[in-house]
Amino acid sequence: MPNPAIINMENQRKAASQASSAQQQASQAGIEEQRRQFEAVRELLAPYTQAGLPALQQQQALLGLSGAEAQQAAISAIENQPGFQSMIQQGENAMLQNASATGGLRGGNLQGAMSQFRPQMLSQAIQDQYARLGGMTSLGQQSASGVGTAGMQTGRGIADLLGQMGAARAGGILGQAQSKSNVYDQMMKVMGTFAGGGF
Repeated sequence: MPNPAIINMENQRKAASQASSAQQQASQAGIEEQRRQFEAVRELLAPYTQAGLPALQQQQALLGLSGAEAQQAAISAIENQPGFQSMIQQGENAMLQNASATGGLRGGNLQGAMSQFRPQMLSQAIQDQYARLGGMTSLGQQSASGVGTAGMQTGRGIADLLGQMGAARAGGILGQAQSKSNVYDQMMKVMGTFAGGGF
């Protein structure tokens, strides 16, 4: 007849193995879910992150950080915008109409005002464009920071789960070893009983 203590210890060994396996599977599922969530966050923020880089490059061009040629191209792009051209035309027409109404079409004041108007408008347009680009750059930077934060949190979470998997494996191995040791001890007792003439 099998010894109940040995059967119980064998059941404990199997239970330790199953518990270890279940904990490892749960940790692996947690790792996969964290990775999936990180990818979802990265995909959600990707358009904003991607929008920030061209805006930053345009800001650098306007500041001359990408070279004189790039700076001139950025300024020319602003000057050639239909909206800018329309504002210049409306402003110049308004000055001419005002001068015509007051009889100052040939005066030096009109010529001086006309020569200063376009550069002032361009300077303002450059500042406005830089500020708008700054909003996009900031949005991209914040999105990249959000992806970085999510990545760090995912990394910490995965590291914790890997630690749990290691602990589960170690616990299972130790539980099985202890159970085997207990079985061995029990068998030695039984053999000692036989050897001692207990039966």
